[in-house]
Amino acid sequence: MLKQISAFVVSAAVIATMNSQAVAKTLINGIDANFPPFAYVDKSGKPSGFDVDAVDWIAKKMGFEVTHQPVAWEGIIPNLVAKKIDFICSGMTITAERAKIVNFTTPYWEHRNQFVAKKDSSITEQKILTGGITLGVQQGTSELKWLQKTMKEKGWNFMFRMYDSAPMAVEDVLNGRIEAAAMNDAPAKDAVEKKPVKIVAAFGDVDAYGCATRKADTDLKKKLDEGYIMLRKDAYWKELLNKYEP
Repeated sequence: MLKQISAFVVSAAVIATMNSQAVAKTLINGIDANFPPFAYVDKSGKPSGFDVDAVDWIAKKMGFEVTHQPVAWEGIIPNLVAKKIDFICSGMTITAERAKIVNFTTPYWEHRNQFVAKKDSSITEQKILTGGITLGVQQGTSELKWLQKTMKEKGWNFMFRMYDSAPMAVEDVLNGRIEAAAMNDAPAKDAVEKKPVKIVAAFGDVDAYGCATRKADTDLKKKLDEGYIMLRKDAYWKELLNKYEP
């Protein structure tokens, strides 16, 4: 009888330890390292941004630990599927193509796409679309997919130059290597505030950001959805808007 009780105690302790480890597991949020103001790595090497702070708040409220891992954007969904990261909250546009591979939370932010050029440039939207220019775009983005598809449909005439991030494309606009760059309105606005560039025109439809999870991780998706509902009702949401002005 004593052996049975001892075995039971040991088993209970093992199960408790396993449960504690499961609860304590740190989830990894994959982010774009250069997508201000939603996600970026600051000068000290720390992940920062609207999405980073939002997820930190949600994790605390929903009872899980989180770290933020920069991942090359064109490979971020394959990294999620391969379980190298646990979810993506980093200004990811919800698209039908992506939704075949991952689940998205309820949208938390709407955005448009913008063409950006030098502040003193006379370039027009028509010139960008039909003038045979070189247009900079971040690899793996929804705006690139939209431009590639619509370019063929409408017979537009321009060449793509691919970049690892929208800010890198902006730098080449300023250096004169490309005439214009295409990006979401958040990094476009950030660039206009920090660099001598301007927004030429908007393009595409109104899109929305959501967090991506693996298809099987329905509990995590539910936690993130519930967390964003709580966040948007909390005063901290307004603090984030004031801090980052996305």
